[in-house]
Amino acid sequence: MLRDWIDRLLRATEAPDLRTALRRVGEYAALRAWIAIIGCFPIEWNLHTGRLLGRIWWWASPRHRERALENLRPALGRDYTEAQLRAIARRSFEHFAQLYTVEVALTPRLISTWAWARHVELGRLDSALRALLAGRGCILLTPHFGNYELLGLTLCRLGLPITAVMRPLDNPLVNRFLVASRERGGMELLFKKGVSAVAGEILDRGGALSFIADQDAGRKGVFVEFFGRKASTYKSIGLLAMHKRVPIVVGAAHRVGRRFRYHMDVERVIHPPEWEGRDDPLLWVTQEFSAAMERLIRRHPEQYLWVHRRWKHRPKEELAAADEAGARSHPVPDAADDA
Repeated sequence: MLRDWIDRLLRATEAPDLRTALRRVGEYAALRAWIAIIGCFPIEWNLHTGRLLGRIWWWASPRHRERALENLRPALGRDYTEAQLRAIARRSFEHFAQLYTVEVALTPRLISTWAWARHVELGRLDSALRALLAGRGCILLTPHFGNYELLGLTLCRLGLPITAVMRPLDNPLVNRFLVASRERGGMELLFKKGVSAVAGEILDRGGALSFIADQDAGRKGVFVEFFGRKASTYKSIGLLAMHKRVPIVVGAAHRVGRRFRYHMDVERVIHPPEWEGRDDPLLWVTQEFSAAMERLIRRHPEQYLWVHRRWKHRPKEELAAADEAGARSHPVPDAADDA
């Protein structure tokens, strides 16, 4: 009987062993308990707690703090002093602590059909709405900025068909719980591994695919300028848009003040005729939507995830130049010299 219970637990948690299964159950129980607790308090009280947790994160994690500053200095060092950069980084920690500890859990409940307007201001959305309502499909892009989940949920509440592409969480119990909460809000979720098989079908039926588009794509990505440095970006977004001839909409939702209040705006809509006929349309499209994301971030840099390893991989020519410089500074002795 005990063996049967263990087998069911392993299957439910998709764990390789009992220790991993129990850890995943503990994480899931802690999440449900946390949501139950914060659900008893007003959202503004919870956001205050989130800011406090962000300050603790800032002081308790020197590794993350230094990574954020290492990303900020070359990106914004010309525009801000070192003290201002540290303030931006600290406020970024506070913002994302609020997002991950409070808003991820409560956003589906707060952004309801009747209450979303209390928390969301709609900005320049006319061009995006035209693309969404045209019935020919489109691709929505946003960076790790503001509340990127709220963007899709609000559009779903407005009755627009949105399919968000996500990486599944490592804990299947937590993953299923969060996916179900978003699907109840009308959003369809698609795991990254299944994108290539159904992305075309979604666009063909007039749907919208939503991506977080500022993730490092490794050595095989297309390298474009992002805050003055080359950043590896996924090719799949541009290739999909070109193959299906659908527009790309770049937008975001940024926090207004210190409350649960966000402003949604569209920065750029890239239409197929703009890239057609160019020498390297994929490079142009990728650079164009990356530049649009950069403009959004520059207006509210404290709401960007600077701890994210956006510039982890470097282009081949940069690595080759670094190797050549290293070889010049440390020349290999000639055998004749030793003689």
